[in-house]
Amino acid sequence: MPQYASIEIEKSYLHFSAAHFTIFSATNRERLHGHNWRIAVEITGEIDDNGLLFDYAIYKKILKDLCQQFDEYTLIAEQSPYLIIDADEDYYYIKHNNITQPLLKSDTILLPVKNVTIESLSYYFLSLMVADKARLDELNITSFEMRVSSGPNQWGIACWSRD
Repeated sequence: MPQYASIEIEKSYLHFSAAHFTIFSATNRERLHGHNWRIAVEITGEIDDNGLLFDYAIYKKILKDLCQQFDEYTLIAEQSPYLIIDADEDYYYIKHNNITQPLLKSDTILLPVKNVTIESLSYYFLSLMVADKARLDELNITSFEMRVSSGPNQWGIACWSRD
């Protein structure tokens, strides 16, 4: 009978600093501000013949690289129905409620999400983690939980499981 277990990876170095604003409606949003975001995962799969779930150093590196990719940027929800985003060579122009805010392209990441929230980021990051189906198969992973925090004791959680 197969044995299943979970590995939780929550390390002090799995964090990034980034600015954002939450959009509440066509006329209401937060001011641009920043967080020290944290990420963590729980990965479930079948224990192999050596008594291991998998070499979880693989995901520690992937998660660390993900944090480095987003560190010290402004994150903008590219798919928000309440934002109009224009650009020139150097700037994005983010318009909400008839107010336009210029942001340097070199300091900004447009994310394919509707809002930059812990729940949207957890789902977006999860989609990046489970995109490599061959790796999931090779490591016998059956489910993946991605967590994103914007502050103590506040997590957005997205889950994937093998169908």
